[in-house]
Amino acid sequence: MANYLIIGSSSGIGAALSEALAKAGHQVIGISRNNKNNLPQHFCFDVTSDEVLPPINQVIDGLVYCPGSIVLKPFRALKEPDFLQDFKLNVVSAVKIIQAYLPNLQQSETPSIVLFSTVAVQTGMPFHASVAASKGAIEGLTRSLAAEFAPKIRVNCIAPSLTDTPLAARLLDSETKITSAKERHPLKKIASADEIAKMALFLLSESAGFMTGQIIKMDGGISSIKS
Repeated sequence: MANYLIIGSSSGIGAALSEALAKAGHQVIGISRNNKNNLPQHFCFDVTSDEVLPPINQVIDGLVYCPGSIVLKPFRALKEPDFLQDFKLNVVSAVKIIQAYLPNLQQSETPSIVLFSTVAVQTGMPFHASVAASKGAIEGLTRSLAAEFAPKIRVNCIAPSLTDTPLAARLLDSETKITSAKERHPLKKIASADEIAKMALFLLSESAGFMTGQIIKMDGGISSIKS
């Protein structure tokens, strides 16, 4: 049994991952704004707040930072607060979490960190300037920390395309939108939270013990295939 800290554990990919880890017999510590999935160990906390993070007095074998944003606007409509808000949620809060619980990770025999980017970083997409800018920083952070923390802590990142989660609900709230989203992908489907969570499970596990500093594309082929 291992101990895993999941940030954003109550919804979407974080909830799917927390459930899968718990079913596998691991201990899951959740940090999110609410505890919808009733984790035994959970802290209600807004990661963008300036409050002190809750102390965790045990070894952490894996840390996954799931919170994200989807601010899709024409560039001319984006204001400075849009960029700052995205950067604070996607980057600054992730840094704060990793720094706070790094001592717990360092106590583990095989610690691992998993972060999340987006397909829009390495594949230019219109109206994605704000989120792509902040998630691009996450990809740089992934590689920098992987280098700095080696050989002790592995650090990898998943870059999904549109995924069926509450965060993306307004982009998938009609059959027309769902069909259009599917058609943009060579695999003609939209990723589920469970599918992305399974990749996070793999990256946390010893099966990925020789992987660090990697950006894993889970995007239905949209970044590399013309259908």
